[in-house]
Amino acid sequence: METLIYLDTARALGLEEGDAHVIRNAGGRASDALRSIVISQQLLGTREIVIVHHTDCGMLTFTDEVIRGKIRSELKQDADHIAFLPFGDLEQSVLDDIRVLKESPLVLDVPITGYIYEVESGKIVKVGSS
Repeated sequence: METLIYLDTARALGLEEGDAHVIRNAGGRASDALRSIVISQQLLGTREIVIVHHTDCGMLTFTDEVIRGKIRSELKQDADHIAFLPFGDLEQSVLDDIRVLKESPLVLDVPITGYIYEVESGKIVKVGSS
């Protein structure tokens, strides 16, 4: 969700403005992006998917229980029905998201590659592909 990280990641992947349909969400989670991915494939012709998560991600810092507790405390609402999808292992989260898309009957059989963008160094590291 951070704009500067997006710009650095696009540069690291060699993308120019207009080269890709960029779908962003908290943690870069594939399940949150599924609706947009299907639209991009079916209506815009997207034939490759790249998943990028980054180091120093806020999604590594909490659990569903923590965020649900904050919502109960501050908003007096129950959010137990929402999976906020935090993760404890950055590389595994990318691999999990590749799997989610490969297993979805709504996603075309296209190349899917997963990367971790290292905020500290500006490097992008491939961690998996289908």
